[in-house]
Amino acid sequence: MSTEEFRSEQQFITELYARLDDLRDQAERAVQAALAEPGNGLQARLERDVLVAEQSGLLSALNSGETGLCFGRLEFSDGHDHHIGRIGIRQDDAERTPLVLDWRADVARPFYLATGYFPMGLRRRRHITTRGREVTALHDEILDLADTERTGHEGADADAVLLAALDAARTGRMHDIVQTIQAEQDRIIRSPHRGVLVVEGGPGTGKTAVALHRAAYLLYAHRELLAKRGVLIVGPNPAFLGYIGEVLPALGETGVLLATLGELFPGIHATGTDRPGAAAVKGRAEMAEILALVVRDRQALPEDVPAGSGEESAVVPEPALEIDHDDYGTLLLDRTMAYEARDRARATGLPHNLARPYFAFRVIDALTEQLVDRLGADPYGGPNLLGPDDIAQLGKEIATSATVHAAIDTLWPPLTPRQLITEFLADPSHLPAEEAELIRRTTQEWTPADIPLLDEAAELLGVDESAQRAAEERERLERIAYAQGVLDLSLGSESYEFEDTENEYLAAHDIIDAERMAERHEEADHRSAAERAAADRTWAFGHVIVDEAQELSAMAWRLLMRRCPTRSMTLVGDPAQTGDEAGCGSWKRILDPYVGDRWELVRLGVNYRTPAEIMDVAAAVLRARHPGFEPPRSVRSTGVRPWVRETDDLARTVADAVRGGTPAEGRLAVIAPRPLHEALAAALPGVRAGEEPDLTRTVVLLEPRQAKGLEFDTVIVVEPADHQPSDLYVALTRATQTLGVVHTGALPEGLSEQPGAGQRTGGAL
Repeated sequence: MSTEEFRSEQQFITELYARLDDLRDQAERAVQAALAEPGNGLQARLERDVLVAEQSGLLSALNSGETGLCFGRLEFSDGHDHHIGRIGIRQDDAERTPLVLDWRADVARPFYLATGYFPMGLRRRRHITTRGREVTALHDEILDLADTERTGHEGADADAVLLAALDAARTGRMHDIVQTIQAEQDRIIRSPHRGVLVVEGGPGTGKTAVALHRAAYLLYAHRELLAKRGVLIVGPNPAFLGYIGEVLPALGETGVLLATLGELFPGIHATGTDRPGAAAVKGRAEMAEILALVVRDRQALPEDVPAGSGEESAVVPEPALEIDHDDYGTLLLDRTMAYEARDRARATGLPHNLARPYFAFRVIDALTEQLVDRLGADPYGGPNLLGPDDIAQLGKEIATSATVHAAIDTLWPPLTPRQLITEFLADPSHLPAEEAELIRRTTQEWTPADIPLLDEAAELLGVDESAQRAAEERERLERIAYAQGVLDLSLGSESYEFEDTENEYLAAHDIIDAERMAERHEEADHRSAAERAAADRTWAFGHVIVDEAQELSAMAWRLLMRRCPTRSMTLVGDPAQTGDEAGCGSWKRILDPYVGDRWELVRLGVNYRTPAEIMDVAAAVLRARHPGFEPPRSVRSTGVRPWVRETDDLARTVADAVRGGTPAEGRLAVIAPRPLHEALAAALPGVRAGEEPDLTRTVVLLEPRQAKGLEFDTVIVVEPADHQPSDLYVALTRATQTLGVVHTGALPEGLSEQPGAGQRTGGAL
């Protein structure tokens, strides 16, 4: 029976991959055939481009889903059976019968939720393990105990497949968990996409995996909406994004934008580092009000003290800007005129750059009135001598004067976000002296904490697109004129011998006019939603997922809420791991200003990553400061307790520990404070300090915040007393198998009580 079951499943897998190969060949042929077409005419070229994009997307999904394509089988009590996999594939028949169901389909839910107590109509659930295209193992769970049929692949341990996945060596890349999604995770993954869902859980509870699979599920369930608007996933650092980067493609989803906070302002990649305390100042909610004041200060009035006023003057003249006009001498833009113009522009409620034309129009009108009074005054006190046409001409000359526009620029300058924030950081005079000194800088190196400031500045300033719209209109008229010329040429090429006879052939001008012809020749934008969104600061995403959400500042949340006006979000994090000094920490504090109480909190309480022996140590460290802290429950135990070593030669001891502890398969991480990286890297072959870590290497060197969300087979934590408590908690919970601690001085409370603490070595372990 066992051999027959293997053969049966192997035959199905073989047939499934044959169908996959056939679909892939069809897609490749369609792409090649489309590219080979000359594409005569705009419509033909557009249709070709759309076909190529569709087939290329299908090809990408098929290629991505090939590994572990089918991983399960559902056998229902009514006799219906279904195989499930990473992507859905149908047979090549008239009914398009499902060959393998997508794991996100409703009918696949029993694979994750059914129990012996609540079988959901199942008699048997089968887990299929493959390597490449070969079946290597079967594991059957009996859910209908009244069914006496047995296959020989029944397992005594219902969690065998899960535990095997947890014990597998790490590769430096996160894998999908579609084969081992647990019931509590499935309910979160399939939650409705409206509103804000907060997923809270300690280390190793699968928060990130759940969030990624939720993104895949939402794209499946709401394809039409989210394919247009896209999904944004925000991660804490580039290493983390590289770590999770293969999960969604493996599930057939490639149209998702993954970014760090430092990449969310188009044209800027923030790689700088703030000095201690600066990020907290920049991230405060009050910075929005301060930047608004900075912008208002740039909307100036003429100086309060008039130039050239002598003591002999009986009346101090009103402050004014002197504007030298080539034809009409000196014009005076006084404080009253400027104040009235500024007040009128501010009353529009528009951003600075968009309100600027209103300021300019009022100044031009006021200067025109001044000039009319000067030139058209009747010396005998009669009415003004200038007529409407004369006044209009004077207004036109004022409006086109370079010196007038220079004066307007002085009082209401056009500003860019980069310019405003650069000048503000060089002289943050609106802040208390101590805070101003923290964030003051003269370099142009942007930091992640600057990105929300730039985004806020962009909102306050706006973009005056009038010039761009005018240029686009000129281009449109030029295209229409060109199209009309083509149509006229077509008309002129007709034979005049048919002048008095009805022509039986339709010419181009009979079926299309110049304007419609010009519109057809506009280039279509074939970029994906993710590509377009990355280049557009004002893009509104259909859904936003934030990992390590507890780390973001109040200003960062203002940025993200602008990116998702519908407030359809999944936030993932753990307040106990808050390490950033600007982090909000409290979900209520984060969300109340935007959604009130219209958000839901769910908790994951099972630790799938960290063995109980390691979790006990990590919990003891955090419990020393927070006595009531309760860690997530570990599902497994390795029997291997963490080791602790005190040393006089830190670099040598760490190097020896790495040499002796590097797994034959898997990954090892050394997690140390940043100032120690140069010395440690010098002692670790192939490891360099200061680089973005390559997590696919066998050994990597990280600081705790770079390790957030990551996992390794073995972890060595260096100088734990030099880490912040939350950072140390993160560092101690990254290992799936073995944890070691190396230190030169006193240990923090919680670690000093561990076996081996106080045992000293001169270097070699």
